[in-house]
Amino acid sequence: MSDTIPFLAPRADVLARRRQIVADLIDLLPPECLVHQPRELMPFETDAFVSYRRVPLAVALPRSTAEVSAVMKYCHRYGIPVIPRGAGTSLSGGAIPQEDAVVVCVSKMNRILDLDFPNRAAVVEAGVTNLNISEAVSADGFFYAPDPSSQLACTIGGNIGMNSGGAHCLKYGVTTNNLLGVKMVLVDGTVIDLGGKGLDAGGYDLLGLVCGHEGQLGIVTEATVRLIAKPEGARPVLFGFETSEQAGSCVADIIASGIIPVAIEFMDKPAIEICESFAKAGYPLDVGALLIVEVEGSEAEMDDMLGSIVEIARRHQVKTVRECQSATEAALIWKGRKSAFGATGRIADYICMDGTVPLSQLSYVLAETSEIIARYGLRVANVFHAGDGNMHPLILFNANDPEEAAKAEAAGMEILKLCVDAGGCLTGEHGVGIEKRDLMRHQFSDADLAQQMAARAAFDPGWLLNPSKVFPLEGRS
Repeated sequence: MSDTIPFLAPRADVLARRRQIVADLIDLLPPECLVHQPRELMPFETDAFVSYRRVPLAVALPRSTAEVSAVMKYCHRYGIPVIPRGAGTSLSGGAIPQEDAVVVCVSKMNRILDLDFPNRAAVVEAGVTNLNISEAVSADGFFYAPDPSSQLACTIGGNIGMNSGGAHCLKYGVTTNNLLGVKMVLVDGTVIDLGGKGLDAGGYDLLGLVCGHEGQLGIVTEATVRLIAKPEGARPVLFGFETSEQAGSCVADIIASGIIPVAIEFMDKPAIEICESFAKAGYPLDVGALLIVEVEGSEAEMDDMLGSIVEIARRHQVKTVRECQSATEAALIWKGRKSAFGATGRIADYICMDGTVPLSQLSYVLAETSEIIARYGLRVANVFHAGDGNMHPLILFNANDPEEAAKAEAAGMEILKLCVDAGGCLTGEHGVGIEKRDLMRHQFSDADLAQQMAARAAFDPGWLLNPSKVFPLEGRS
């Protein structure tokens, strides 16, 4: 892909001291906690936004908050940029490093520190994977609600950085709604604690500011998250429609009726075919769009909700209604949805966008997205969290064709502008990173951006933390 998104120029004084910096980091960390040989640095040169890559100066893999603090204190003293990293699953380039930067990766900090069922809370290190929390508490009747598609690999630290969501965020909310507290290392090595196991904490809501900070306010090393009791039962149902517009209108009417399912997931025909070919989930192939609607509760409650939802779907000419008949069938339905990104990668290169729109605009934005993609002569597969309007069009292209790659990027930017113009925003859960950085001016005024940058600079006056991300490079003080 064309290298069209610029990064800040590397700091020449830092590059000139590379050997000394590596030697100093060797003194700070055990040998297994530092990567600095050129070949060993290659796995850290990009994240899931693989179109762009930079080889970092070094990679620190601390095992404790104290080791993170020591590295941060050293880098701050000598003006060395730092790139926080979890599992590197960011789809917006949030963890792509720079040549003058030290990557601080929390993957070795992967312990569950405390399971407090009376208070329905868990304390975990930042390198614990999302799915591991639910697995650790499942036998006791609990789960952790946010469930990104990458939940098998993505870490809680990265989830907090991007305020990740997932299929079940419609009812239970995204990371910020399930985060109770953090331990965080600031740019100068200072360690602070925000929030806790209580439902509220005194003082300013700095926890709300930190969730979604994209690694620019500090490095989260521990998190206290909310545990939720498992429901009595859960039941996903497939709804097939002739067109994407019918499916989008049905979603808006379900929510407008006051019914809040656990999840409403959308797939158009290309996505249905891609996922069914991979997962063999039993998706209907004779429809133009598919909704996965999951409800939960007692059998009577689920029957009542589904009855109302089916009635709404009929008003939108639903073609297929298929209720799962077993736990195995339910697992297959979700396997198909959760594997959508990986299954798409089997057939083509793609860019995954992340705009969010009001539900009343869903049908319009889907139709306009198709027009944009057709104008560029590309293909798109739409699969997304329809219940909260978080769209994920997968723009398919050939990464070995520079012209086609440039078209894919341009189409993606048009789609994101469309989302903003329809009353939505640039990102629902993937973050801004470098991907959407230069579109921030399309959503925010200069005064808005100045206020956001002032809040960021209060934590990091020297702009050492993830410096090329989120905010346009022009206009920074």
